[in-house]
Amino acid sequence: MPHYAGPLLTRPVAESLAAARDAGAGVWNGSLDLGRSCIEVQLQPDAWPWQGERYPYPDKLKDRTIYYWDGEAFAPVSRFCGSLIKLVPTEWGAPTFEIDGIKMLPTAKASPLEDARRKVALVEPRGKVLLDTCGGLGYFAACCLEAGVARIDSFEKNADVLWLRTLNPWSPDPQASDGRLQLAHADVSQAITQIADASVDALLHDPPRFGIAGELYAQAFYDQLARVLHRGGRLFHYTGSPNKLTSGRDVPREVARRLEKAGFKAQPALDGVLATRR
Repeated sequence: MPHYAGPLLTRPVAESLAAARDAGAGVWNGSLDLGRSCIEVQLQPDAWPWQGERYPYPDKLKDRTIYYWDGEAFAPVSRFCGSLIKLVPTEWGAPTFEIDGIKMLPTAKASPLEDARRKVALVEPRGKVLLDTCGGLGYFAACCLEAGVARIDSFEKNADVLWLRTLNPWSPDPQASDGRLQLAHADVSQAITQIADASVDALLHDPPRFGIAGELYAQAFYDQLARVLHRGGRLFHYTGSPNKLTSGRDVPREVARRLEKAGFKAQPALDGVLATRR
């Protein structure tokens, strides 16, 4: 799907536009792409023109919501199809997303993009062929492209997440990657069986939590990861830091144990497990 090229609004941005108009300012300076750039917009009493289109000043917008122009009005970047999925602004610019109110990316201490950059650095992607099992908003892929990856094959099962990516200016556009980013709408637990043995130089595995996607923590899947990764290749597996006192489980330790059984040498790293194929 092509990436959206129109304006993106949050409540603070919309209020800033209206306040500038009400103060009699002829122009407004700010960002219409979640902080990726800063532009100047000419202000008119009933609308503001931008890139050949005229947009109305929207009515009161909700907090923690991003809005896009759907051709008739500013609509929330959210969908409901069994679950409510939405793009959520952060103080860092790059947004996170939520499914049924559960935040999918860490944002408390750093930008989700910066968080992804630290994890990507662990597998040293420059010049490598890399498998990104659960693409999400594409921040792992963006950081790999930035770091000089030769090719990254990324899989995302959820069609609504892929839709969010087309509206998120911080998500990489495969069509603008010179072929280095190959993004597939597929379930990696099934698609991985079609990947050749030892054809991958490095792996990034950022699955949903265990209760949602247990198959991506299964021994059979870890065996497949070991099969496609060549000897000496690195894997970073995000696990988060679930509270074992309340859950009764030590997920990182379980993950490390299964990876060891699959043929990796594993150790804790950041909020997950770093493993090397033996």
